[in-house]
Amino acid sequence: MYSLAIDIGASSGRHILGEYKNGTIEMTEVYRFDNGFKNVDGTLSWDIEYLTKSIIEGIKKCKELGKLPSTVAIDTWGVDYVLLDKDKKEILPAVSYRDGRTVGIPEEIDTIIPQAELYARTGIQRQNYNTINQLYCDAKSGKLEKAEHMLMMPEYLSYKLTGEMKSEYTISSTTSLLNAKTRDWDMELIEKLGIKKSIFNKIYAPGSVVGNFSDEVKEYVGYDATVVFAPAHDTASAVAACTLKGHGMYISSGTWSLVGVQNKEAVTSKEALEANFANEGGVNNTYRFLKNIMGMWLFQSIRKDLDKKYTYDEMMNMAMESKYEKHFSPNDQRLVSPDNMIEAVRDCLGEKDLPIGDVINSVYHSLAASYNEVVKEIEKIAGCTIDCINIVGGGSKDTYLNSLTAKYTGKEIITGPVEATAMGNLKTQLDYVMKNA
Repeated sequence: MYSLAIDIGASSGRHILGEYKNGTIEMTEVYRFDNGFKNVDGTLSWDIEYLTKSIIEGIKKCKELGKLPSTVAIDTWGVDYVLLDKDKKEILPAVSYRDGRTVGIPEEIDTIIPQAELYARTGIQRQNYNTINQLYCDAKSGKLEKAEHMLMMPEYLSYKLTGEMKSEYTISSTTSLLNAKTRDWDMELIEKLGIKKSIFNKIYAPGSVVGNFSDEVKEYVGYDATVVFAPAHDTASAVAACTLKGHGMYISSGTWSLVGVQNKEAVTSKEALEANFANEGGVNNTYRFLKNIMGMWLFQSIRKDLDKKYTYDEMMNMAMESKYEKHFSPNDQRLVSPDNMIEAVRDCLGEKDLPIGDVINSVYHSLAASYNEVVKEIEKIAGCTIDCINIVGGGSKDTYLNSLTAKYTGKEIITGPVEATAMGNLKTQLDYVMKNA
């Protein structure tokens, strides 16, 4: 019995085939493709046609291998979406969260709804790239006038497989338009901001059915399968695979580092607002109380600036040979989408001629120090003591960063699974299969 997890990040996408054997899930990567935003007439955008084709090609690959999944689920990064008109035609471009159009928008929204009230309603971390700010831009520009549908990225890609338009809880929670108490769209808020209420769909829980392959997809890939909602936000899927013993904290370490704990209730206190924590949706109606910290994106961009002439292990060794430990904020606005990350880091540090090994080592220490800051903030706000930290995702393979995290936080470190997002995605599919066996 097989299920297929399609896990798409900001830099790549993967098709992970899960086979259920004797109570365990054996995972095999069957397809991989590159991803990344493009500059389209000055706007950083996603190539959604390419993403759709890549997803379908990976599904077809399963047929070629003779391993047909009965279920398929897609997870992606948060906050980004696709608008469609009354004829269900895409209204392009599909703008990336790294585009600069939302700079200054949170402050403009403050004049409509004060920050404290917005946080009390939604419990979401204040960031320029939040969906609320992007949709407000679309309303101002007139782009929303022709829109009849809004689908978050994994919802849109699921729609392209099935023809069914549905919304999923965990990815919807990243919008800052979901009420933290009702777990549904805050229509009063949406109306205040001048955003069309009609574009929002009914929200479904992880494990819900989206639909079966459309006739067109079924004909191309050579078989049928049921598309279900995994926790559609990749972090929600990753946390679903974490080992959180006692008062455990997780770090989902990928392009972003998502650092936090899992709660049964949203924390929307003044202290949580001032510390800029998010309450994002998790499985089983939980909340992921977390912070988003720029993560492996920093290393990915530095490596790109170096024309990829060093492997990540070689970059790690360069850092370990350095004695430079000065910190900067990994979330500095200058690091969001710079022309050159190396120069941007040097600018943050105020040292324009800093050797590359020192630049990389500074990134390592800055990340570890920022993780420690989150530990202290959670312990203060939640009134608990963190027992251990479970680091999952691709970044959990970085032994140097793991050791620095242990050094800075003084906490026990548990690493893995590396494929946490795919594991959480597949676990949700398995739950669906078992319930409907």
